[in-house]
Amino acid sequence: MSTNVTEDYIDASGGDWDEVIAAAQESGAERLVVNMGPQHPSTHGVLRLILTLDGETVTDARVGIGYLHTGIEKNMEFRTWTQGTTFVTRMDYLTPIFNEVAYCLAVERLLDITDQVPDRATVIRVLMMELNRMSSHFVAMATFGMELGATTIMTNGFREREMVLDIFELITGLRMNHGYIRPGGVAQDLPHGAVGKIRELLKEMPKRLKILRKLLDANPLYLARTRDVAYLDLAGCMALGVTGPLLRASGLGWDLRKAKPYCGYENYEFDVPVSDGCDVYARYRVRVAEMEQSLRIIEQCLDRLQSGPVMVDDPKIGWPAQLTLGPDGLGNSPDHIAHIMGSSMEALIHHFKIVTEGFRVPPGQAYAAVESAKGELGCHAVSDGGTRPHRVHFRDPSFTHLQAVAAMCEGGAVADVIAAVASIDP
Repeated sequence: MSTNVTEDYIDASGGDWDEVIAAAQESGAERLVVNMGPQHPSTHGVLRLILTLDGETVTDARVGIGYLHTGIEKNMEFRTWTQGTTFVTRMDYLTPIFNEVAYCLAVERLLDITDQVPDRATVIRVLMMELNRMSSHFVAMATFGMELGATTIMTNGFREREMVLDIFELITGLRMNHGYIRPGGVAQDLPHGAVGKIRELLKEMPKRLKILRKLLDANPLYLARTRDVAYLDLAGCMALGVTGPLLRASGLGWDLRKAKPYCGYENYEFDVPVSDGCDVYARYRVRVAEMEQSLRIIEQCLDRLQSGPVMVDDPKIGWPAQLTLGPDGLGNSPDHIAHIMGSSMEALIHHFKIVTEGFRVPPGQAYAAVESAKGELGCHAVSDGGTRPHRVHFRDPSFTHLQAVAAMCEGGAVADVIAAVASIDP
């Protein structure tokens, strides 16, 4: 524990909270040091804020960013490349598809099979990412409403999210932590009824987004808590490495789907919502507009779906993706089982080696980034030529954005700290 006290400044880092309070009292300055989080609803995960207050005004904000990933990057060094997807999907359980796609794009670059991924698998990836963007934004607005005391926003946000999670459960078998995107394609094709359920969402969701806008766009209480709150302009975003909705809410239309397209995003028609408000309200408006654009992209995905394989056509790389629904809910296609067990010894050997040992990745390193719901999510993967990653590291937007909390909060009211952190959607 180290505490340095001057007439106007108190520097506290960790340690005994009683000593921090005593140091503040001994300084003679009329300041109050407040420890906010991680128990506070606004501090999602393990964020700790040490606020120095002059009355209701935050004069100094220090951010203690915790760790939430439980050693995922290190654990991946002891699993095959395919098993890695079941780890990365848990890094941010609100954006599992983005985590998986970023990782798989990096692995595919190392394998030099980017152009060999089937078109149907690529379209399904885009479809799933845009559905995930919507579900993540709904949680962002639901929790934000809850933290400001607007429980109607919370219940509505989680209600709309359920429509997306029902589709995820139908396609992947799980509501979150899917492990659905695999190097070379996707784990399995869309099941019967998935397209119809997605079309139902496309029909119903615009009405629900309209209701959400009616609740918030011109709500005087909401405007009072969000307008000119947690101001962070374009210069501040650029200096702090801020991306995603926060950056676009400061006036710059930077979106990796347009700037550095991946998964064929250059072939889709959609707009990049931008606002120059630089405040909490602008970030809300950008997220709602992004969901409306996601609906446009999803509709184009359904129109682009053509019959075909969903895994790369290389038995030494492609994970078995010939899955069909059976009496037990999910299992290998009977045709695939008959092929590997009764007619092709080579196919059986490939199946056994892929599942038990995994495929080998040529030595090298690659970086792939996607525009996740929260900002730029990048994966840096390093291979030593083996069946497991030598090193994997992720450029996580939430970690970067939380470092902007001090810039957003200092000079504002203590109540606005809650809105600031929530608008980041960490």
